[in-house]
Amino acid sequence: MTIPIQTGGGGGDTDDDVVAYNCTLPSGTDADYPATVDIKVVMTPPTSASANADASISWTGTIQSTGDPLKAPTGFPTTSPKMFVTVKASGAGAPATATGEGTLTNVTAGSNITTLPNVTVKVKPTTTGTVSLTAGDLAFGTSSTSPAIKCTAPTTGLKAYTFTVGNSTTSPSPTNTSPTPTTTSPRPTTTRTATLTVTPTNTRKSQTPKAGADTGAGGTMGPDGRLFILTGTGLVAAAAIGGLVMRRRSVKG
Repeated sequence: MTIPIQTGGGGGDTDDDVVAYNCTLPSGTDADYPATVDIKVVMTPPTSASANADASISWTGTIQSTGDPLKAPTGFPTTSPKMFVTVKASGAGAPATATGEGTLTNVTAGSNITTLPNVTVKVKPTTTGTVSLTAGDLAFGTSSTSPAIKCTAPTTGLKAYTFTVGNSTTSPSPTNTSPTPTTTSPRPTTTRTATLTVTPTNTRKSQTPKAGADTGAGGTMGPDGRLFILTGTGLVAAAAIGGLVMRRRSVKG
């Protein structure tokens, strides 16, 4: 009787979800690396998904005994070490890769990692259609960019998981084309009254001569005008006196 032994790599069979990861140490050396670690990967896609919304994929991994052990090398971080899971996606405008993370437990340097955490990976498609998912790379440590262990997935023969993306359930916000009224507070009106004073250019002023009566315009005539008035007055007085003298002579004669 022949018993087939399941090997990693996907194999192209829809029931073959064991992935043969090629695990290496990006820095440092260890006798157990590089290693081919078989991990059974099961992804549970969402039952419904919409365009432009995150779709949550549940990732579960189980280390198989058919491959090499996954060992925590010397210097492996034991304080809250993490596993970073990458999922490859295609279709419906989904990003090429999406990453999620989970925390490892009960890991000590030099011992084998036997239990992997369940990880949620979110994929955001942008159009309607079908999204296809396959297993991506894994990283162990405190950073996905500088991991202590890097496990690379094969590029072919991987089981695909699919889900359908429908129309977006979020209606676009209506655009208000009406102009927004502008409210302006009334400004107080300031009333100013201006008094216009017009000064005549040629104004004649009546002046009263000193020690004399108000003679009207005579005051403005100056010293020469008063001299003419006095002279005339003297002539009139002389004429009157002369007339009286002549009258008396005529009476006597």
